[in-house]
Amino acid sequence: MQGWERALVVRRRWVLLLGPLALLGAVLALRGMDRPDPADRSRLYRALELSPSRSINCSGVVRGDQTAIQEARLSILEVANRKASPTPADYLNITRDCRAFKETRRYIEFPLSQEEEEFPIAYSMVIHHKIDMFERLLRSVYAPQNVYCVHMDSKAPAAFLEAVRAIAACFPNVFVASRLERVVYAAWSRVQADLNCMQDLLQSPVPWRYLINTCGTDFPIKTNAEIVRALQLLQGQNNVESEKPTAAKQERWLYHYEVGQTISRTAQKKLPPPHSYPMFTGSAYNTFTRDFVQYIFENPTAQKFLEWSKDSYSPDEHIWATLNRMPGVPGGTPSSDKFLLSDMNALPRLVKWQFLEGDISKGAPYPPCTGRYQRAVCIYGVGDVPWMLQQHHLLANKFDSEVDDAAVQCLEEYLRHKALYGRGL
Repeated sequence: MQGWERALVVRRRWVLLLGPLALLGAVLALRGMDRPDPADRSRLYRALELSPSRSINCSGVVRGDQTAIQEARLSILEVANRKASPTPADYLNITRDCRAFKETRRYIEFPLSQEEEEFPIAYSMVIHHKIDMFERLLRSVYAPQNVYCVHMDSKAPAAFLEAVRAIAACFPNVFVASRLERVVYAAWSRVQADLNCMQDLLQSPVPWRYLINTCGTDFPIKTNAEIVRALQLLQGQNNVESEKPTAAKQERWLYHYEVGQTISRTAQKKLPPPHSYPMFTGSAYNTFTRDFVQYIFENPTAQKFLEWSKDSYSPDEHIWATLNRMPGVPGGTPSSDKFLLSDMNALPRLVKWQFLEGDISKGAPYPPCTGRYQRAVCIYGVGDVPWMLQQHHLLANKFDSEVDDAAVQCLEEYLRHKALYGRGL
């Protein structure tokens, strides 16, 4: 089979799924082996651009123009500009015709470069509500060569569960986890949700290199091409936030915790960890190599540690940080203090903590949140966008369209423009 024939076979599924838009994309991709027609490419890319639904000057916002930022804030407050977020019922309706759904929502159904096509990424996406934010996150990180496992909280409303399944069914590389957990905040079930997706992703035929785990309040601040290049620079290493635990955080695994509707500490002390290595704390969200993911399911020490952690508080904030510092772990980091990695220096996730914000000139790590706080974490406002786009992280947390939709819209427009044209707005 010749090169162009192989490429046509690979891209045939896109044509069937997306119709005319995919056909144009397939033609462009095939012509790309020679010289693509600039007019064809221009028409295709224009059809894939994302623009704000309101009169928001996102070009000004991302440059930090204070007039554009203030106008965007005022636009959010105007009653005439408020629009109800799509509901699960809305998504059930629009996904009845998958081709129309993907064309209307402007999903990119062909690799934008050979470099991206040859470096597939796996995503674990743990969600429980706000279906519009999930779908916008999916669209912003979506590429046909990647693979996406979606874990829904089993106690979420039936309509939400059905709508997410309908969205996933429109894509050959998006699927719902084979086992759903009833997730309790800060309990083991949150870890188990990711583990379920990890096991499913290992069974996928997609030869992914790295896994990135996300939640429904995440949003990317890098294009897929930029994420690929960042992961290539890791050269087979994981990127996992890990720091020495404070006395308060050590309490999380010193006592046995009971889980019901919520999680609560008992007076019963736990046995020490089933290994002789130091404990570290970090984030629930990280970047793992495929070998690391395989290892945690096969290595006896890793399995014993996971089992021991099941009755601790917020185990997702110490298991990954600790596992990655154990000797012999694929892609791991030595346990020496020289390799401590804070959230601001780690790659995966950008977060603003309320108790750390302040005046940068006086030593604060970042300026104040321009949105509002939830559990001491900033839900970003549009005024945070220019700052976050200067950071090295792959994704940021948290976003909520009901708090500040302009921030999400400007990120969507910026990232899509950069993905298509290789430059910002």
